[in-house]
Amino acid sequence: MIAIKRFSSSDADFRQRLDALLAFESAQDESVDLAVASILADVKTRGDAAVVDYTKRFDRLDVQSMLELELSRDELQEALNGLPRDQREALEAAASRVRSYHQRQLLQSWQYVDEDDTLLGQKVTPLDRVGLYVPGGKASYPSSVLMNAIPAKVAGVKELVMVVPTPGGERNPLVLAAAALVGVDRVFCIGGAQAIGALAYGTQTVPQVDKIVGPGNAYVAAAKRRVFGVVGIDMVAGPSEILIICDGKTDPDWVAMDLFSQAEHDELAQSILLCPDAAYIDRVAQSIEKLLPTMPRREVIRASLENRGALIQVRDLDEACAIANRIAPEHLELSLADAENWVEKIDHAGAIFIGPYTSESLGDYCAGPNHVLPTSGSARFSSPLGVYDFQKRTSLIRVSQAASKTLGRIASTLAKGEGLPAHARSAEYRVESGS
Repeated sequence: MIAIKRFSSSDADFRQRLDALLAFESAQDESVDLAVASILADVKTRGDAAVVDYTKRFDRLDVQSMLELELSRDELQEALNGLPRDQREALEAAASRVRSYHQRQLLQSWQYVDEDDTLLGQKVTPLDRVGLYVPGGKASYPSSVLMNAIPAKVAGVKELVMVVPTPGGERNPLVLAAAALVGVDRVFCIGGAQAIGALAYGTQTVPQVDKIVGPGNAYVAAAKRRVFGVVGIDMVAGPSEILIICDGKTDPDWVAMDLFSQAEHDELAQSILLCPDAAYIDRVAQSIEKLLPTMPRREVIRASLENRGALIQVRDLDEACAIANRIAPEHLELSLADAENWVEKIDHAGAIFIGPYTSESLGDYCAGPNHVLPTSGSARFSSPLGVYDFQKRTSLIRVSQAASKTLGRIASTLAKGEGLPAHARSAEYRVESGS
């Protein structure tokens, strides 16, 4: 029998139990960080040679130069052309929906002239070059290619460089096909901290990028932390999460499988159900017991549910929404008959899945919004990956001669108050200039 935690919001120690459930030790392994620091320093110093050496060592590829690790556009197109018809159609349909959604996120430049003829505005420009990290080998995710590359392309990023490890020479055709479909410009068969270093610092062959996006293992995450500031990064994501608020009317098998959908990612993933109906929670628990043996990744799911999962009875749906805002989950399913009426109650979530027919898995692949979402409660202050992450905003200021006198006096007064006389004099020169 699976030992998933069960408790109630009416329990005297509920807050402590919830806090313990949500606690996640995000401190990185010191040995991982030391190894990553060494790899990054080596790549920064030796460039291509270091990347080749680490690729031989970690991915077991017998190559002599970076030229052997870059895929041509013909090779990418060949992967796309070689897909079974159903896979290609699914990939194309997902890409179309993701692109359509993100085109609505484009920020536009704007400006205005105020009453004293001062022009103020904002110029929006895309990043020049972005690096996309995609896991490789058996853990390959073509959906990650779509979700990271499409908003970058919609934003107008001039060059998109993808890195994907191919351990033992194992290439995933769906990943390469996705790269061809969305127009990735260059693809290198490299991975790990060495790939992050190559993108961040540039090598003789790999161009330096402005920002690195995409998921990876602990070494990739540690490397992204270390190169932040040299380049931008999307986020350092924690384990995947799903929170389901249910009124007890959804098929319990559906809810159990939705909990599984995140638990199967890894043992640290978190799956939580909030429901006011104790009898229904019993039915979900029975569905979990019934369905778990049918899952190929059942041991991972079991460990995830037992370590960090929970079935929680709440007083009512209002309290469930309040608890959801406290948790600020990555994925929130409102599996409710009148789900749309409850959306306004939710302030903090990476993505909200509205109604019993909206499974989280649709958001992962093809609904349209991005599946790169804030985790570990960071939905309280951050947002899903989007086109805006690949655009920069530059302020525009043009002050007229007349306005420079009015603004100059204001600036001079404030600068003197801050003890910055050069700032004050800079403004005063314009005030004192002739009409």
